Amino acid sequence: MLSPELNLEKQINQWDFLELWIDPIVFPPTILMVVKIENNQFNIYDIAQNNQVIFSSSNYEEVHSWLTEDEYEKVDGRLWAEEYI
Repeated sequence: MLSPELNLEKQINQWDFLELWIDPIVFPPTILMVVKIENNQFNIYDIAQNNQVIFSSSNYEEVHSWLTEDEYEKVDGRLWAEEYI
């Protein structure tokens, strides 16, 4: 179950997947989480900022570009909701 700090408690059964992204240049690395909600909304949460949404889009390519522009790297794999709900 996702942490309630994600402000997803009302949507907990509606998320499709989440990904972790890191900035490997700084130490400790900055960790961001991309969560796709079933209504095709993608939110980027900053774990270090109490899981606040720092970027949101209805387009994954836009989210991907935002992350790679700042040189974040995706952690291998993706967590699918169907495995946890």
